[in-house]
This record gives sequence, structure tokens and C-alpha cells, in this order.
Amino acid sequence: MGTSFSAELSKECQDLESSFKEYIKNFREERKIISQETILSIKSRLSRGDIQGAHSIISGILENIDKVPLNVAVTGESGSGKSSLVNSLRGLGHEEEDAAPVGVEETTIERTPYKHPNFPNVTIWDLPGIGTTNFQPKDYLEKVKFGEYDFFIIVSATRFKKNDLDLAKVIKAMKKNFYFVRTKVDFDLQNEQEFKPTTYVREKVIEEIRNKSLKEFQENNIEPQIFLVSNKDLSAFDFPILMDTLLKDLPAQKRHMFTLSLPKITEAAIDRKRDSLQQIVWLEAFKAGVLATFPVVGIIKDNDVEKLKASLHQYQVHFGVDDASLQSLGKDLRVPVEELKAAIKSPYLFDTEQDQTIGEKLLEYLEILSSVAFTPLAAGLYFMKVFYLQFHFLDTVTSDAKVLLKKSYSRNQLTSQ
Repeated sequence: MGTSFSAELSKECQDLESSFKEYIKNFREERKIISQETILSIKSRLSRGDIQGAHSIISGILENIDKVPLNVAVTGESGSGKSSLVNSLRGLGHEEEDAAPVGVEETTIERTPYKHPNFPNVTIWDLPGIGTTNFQPKDYLEKVKFGEYDFFIIVSATRFKKNDLDLAKVIKAMKKNFYFVRTKVDFDLQNEQEFKPTTYVREKVIEEIRNKSLKEFQENNIEPQIFLVSNKDLSAFDFPILMDTLLKDLPAQKRHMFTLSLPKITEAAIDRKRDSLQQIVWLEAFKAGVLATFPVVGIIKDNDVEKLKASLHQYQVHFGVDDASLQSLGKDLRVPVEELKAAIKSPYLFDTEQDQTIGEKLLEYLEILSSVAFTPLAAGLYFMKVFYLQFHFLDTVTSDAKVLLKKSYSRNQLTSQ
């Protein structure tokens, strides 16, 4: 009996190790939410048959991943558009409650923290301009407590000045990442088109702006990462590239919360959120020990239904598909909420036919899902029903978010014509 038990345990460990490796393969390195060191530690424990040890590591990840603080510093000279960028990173309009004040004059007189409305551990710090009266270069670093931030975004609306360059050198010496953001590019294009209508070529003007900035840095022996941004239209120019770069450079354990906090301005941004949440679902399933070599079967219990409803609502909030977000979007687009809901599927996932229970409806989904390949499952392995359905709900909400993004884009295109 002892030999038989050991053989079964060994096979279980092999199955778990194989499935974990399959899970890891499904996500690009820059999108993984656990570090390579942690991945190797889990693999090592599974290869030694230490299921409890692997379980303990994953439990720790899930317990702490939403608690990891992220502090982003946005700085630059007065009038550069810092506060607008702070609001954009938090997904807020300039007139919304708790938005950073935006004005022609310098509005930031001391370092000001702005919590993300949905993720309080993500803080965007609006720092005073380094050249303002209250913050001269000689005591700037000490006053704004530069050591507290994970990375820095240095903003300019025209050309980067000596203060910006000096700041970058100090940040580099601190061995922290910094990124230069050139804002108000849309205004530059508009002015160029207005004053030089016969010779205006959009791509040429953008290239000139970028090259001029690069030249300033090269003359000061700085290898920069420069991103051209319009705070009015985040999907234009380099903002999506900036977001990809920030996420790639962040430590894996801070990547999850920042991914979820970023605005859903492109389909790629939506897919990033889905990938991050998929990893959470998979880790929760692994922790629960729900991998098995038989298809999903069984009765949907009441506590399963409540868990699924909570998960669905969480996904809807993350992707802007919940009722409050739909109300806000409908107001912005000037369309009835009912029209938006008619174009998406997630609000109706728990709707049942006559005399059908919610449990029967969910089992209906499972019958369809279990008959097709469903990433990120390893071949021949199946998750228990609740986790299987969580993947389905997540994919449905992801699709809904893309539908709403296209509606927003189409409506904005019409109104700008």
C-alpha cells in the first residue's frame, strides 16, 4: 500500500509540474506576474514532490499581490502637462472628483499623492516643477523625497530644459528608471498645419519633434526613452508604447496591479488585463488543488454561484463593463445604457430560461466549454467547474470591453469630423 501511495503521489507531482510548466509557457515574459525566481522555486518543490511547499508559495503570492504598493512620480517644469498626465494614468477626467487640478498657472505647490480610484495601492505622485519658486534645484530632491518612487516620468510640453536633464542624471545615479514624455504633441501638429498648410505633413512633423528631443539628450550624454503623448487622446502617438515599456521594466510582483490600473485605450491594453487576471485564476485553481485528469462534472452549489457572481462583477469593474461604468460611458457617448448593454454579453451570463435554475445554466456552459480546448489548460487536464467558468466569464468580459472600445472610437471619429 505504501508503494502504491508513493507512486500515486509521484504521478500527481509530475502532473502538477507539467501543468505548471504549461501555464508558464502561455504568457510572455513581460506579462508574467510572478518572478522567474519564484517560478523556479515552485518548479523545484514540485520536482521534489513537495506539493505543500508549492502550495504555500502560491498562497503567499495570492495573499500579497493586491497589497504591493506602487509609487509613480510625475515631474517636470511648470505648465508641462504633469497634472493632466496624472489624471490620464488614473483614468479620470479633469473635472471628476479627486482629479489633479489642471490650469495654465503652476497648480502643484507640493508633492501630492493621487490614489488610483479602483486600486488604492497604486499612487501617482504629482511633483512640483523643478524650476518653480518654491522648489529650486538645490533642494528639490530632498523636498520631494525622491527615494520613495518606483520610477519617474519627466514631462515637458516644448523642449526639455537643463533642469530636466540634470534631474535625469540624478535619477540614473540612483539606479532607478526614468522616462521622458513630450506632451501636447497634438497642439504642435495643429499649429503647424494652421501656419504651414501647403507644406504640412503629419508624419514629418512628428519625426522632427522626436529628433529635436533626441538631439538635446545626445548633446548631454543621456540615452533617453522619449514618448510623444497627447493627454486629450491617449490612444494616439506613443502612450500605448509607454505603458508597455513601464510594465516590461517593472518587477513582476508589481506588474499585476499596475496592469489593472492602466486605462483601457487599446485592444492590446485590454488583452494585458485579461492575461494578468488569467494568471490569478490559474494560481487560485492550482492552490485549491483542482487539477485532475477527468472532465468537469458535478453539481453547481450555492457558494459556487456566489463566488462566480463576485468574480464576474470584479472583471466587469476592471474592464469598465459594470453598471456604473456603462452609465458613465453612455453619458459620454450620448447613447442610452440599454444600447450599450444590447451590444455586450456579460450582463446576461446569469440569465436563465423559463424553469431553468442558475446552476443548470452554468452546467450548460460547462458542457460547451469542456468539449473544446480552453487555454491556459494543459493537455488532458481539466479545472474544476468554478475555475473553468471563471475563465469563460473573463473572456466574455474581455470581448465586451473590446466591443465598447470600438463603439467609443467610432463615436469619437464621427464627432471629430
